Amino acid sequence: MNLDNLHHFKQLDPGGMLAHIEGLPDQLEAAWAHAQTLPLPDLSGVTQIVLCGMGGSAIGGSLVAALVANECRSSFVVCRDYDLPAWATGPHTLVIGSSHSGNTEETLSCFKQAIERKTKLMAITGGGKIAEMCREAGGTIWKFDYKSQPRAAVGYSLMLPLAFFSRSGLIADKSADVAGAVAAMREQQKSLRAESPVVNNPAKRMAGQLMDRFALIFGSGLMAPVARRWKGQISENAKAWGQFEELPEMNHNSVVGITNPQLLITKYMALFLESDFDHPRNKLRSETTRTLFMTAGYNTDVIRGLGPTPLAQLLTALHYGDYVSYYLAMAYETDPTPIGPIEVLKERLARA
Repeated sequence: MNLDNLHHFKQLDPGGMLAHIEGLPDQLEAAWAHAQTLPLPDLSGVTQIVLCGMGGSAIGGSLVAALVANECRSSFVVCRDYDLPAWATGPHTLVIGSSHSGNTEETLSCFKQAIERKTKLMAITGGGKIAEMCREAGGTIWKFDYKSQPRAAVGYSLMLPLAFFSRSGLIADKSADVAGAVAAMREQQKSLRAESPVVNNPAKRMAGQLMDRFALIFGSGLMAPVARRWKGQISENAKAWGQFEELPEMNHNSVVGITNPQLLITKYMALFLESDFDHPRNKLRSETTRTLFMTAGYNTDVIRGLGPTPLAQLLTALHYGDYVSYYLAMAYETDPTPIGPIEVLKERLARA
């Protein structure tokens, strides 16, 4: 597949996934501006916050959790399941239900429990059942309108909860950081756009390296949820298998598994996501782990976040991965938008 054939891109991408990826900086700006107009929930007495979501609606929460970990005055966790943790109860807990459609069954299950446990409530959604439940229970609704697959609305799933934390005073104002991050993304984007030829486009070249290989993505701190995002985008857009691991945890188990099966070692590509804001020991771990993989015969590469702030480095690394996943879809000559197996799962679960 010629990754400079834009006409072929249009044929393979009738749903316009490329437009969503290329428009992400604009989406982030729009989401941040929209969040400044929305009502804040009552946080009096709140000491812990749980964001419930799945897939593209949860990734924003994980990104925010990494960004605010060293600053937020309240504990904050992301729940990707049917049940809230037992401690999430009463008015000192805020439960945020994040669901693009508003109808994600795991998120609805958690939100129902939150209502029963009389926690404070907030919904970040495009509508659906969760908006109705939140409204009836007297919670705060942050509604947005962005027509896409949930994963393509990451600007909203990230910026809305980040703006909530910022406007609530739980963290410092991030307006300048958002502007700087968007500027860094646009600068990086000059070489990543579809119009940029393979010879000048590192995302296209990386997609070529990933052809017919499994992707292993590693990251620590800020880059751990970005590694999760890379894995999800490669799976959903390129219909290819990938996995992610967090440092330093994988240094205490998974790294031992680099030896077998030897016949598959050359079929892997190990990608290490790094940031200037990584813990110094994790930076050393990343470098040392990559050396171990290379010595064992794996193909490896490093992707570094760009820009002056944690948010900028997180978003530039994320955007790079979105482009890589798209070009990998084009290389496999597959439409990046459909999510057939997920739809089959939903249909069968609905009948059960």
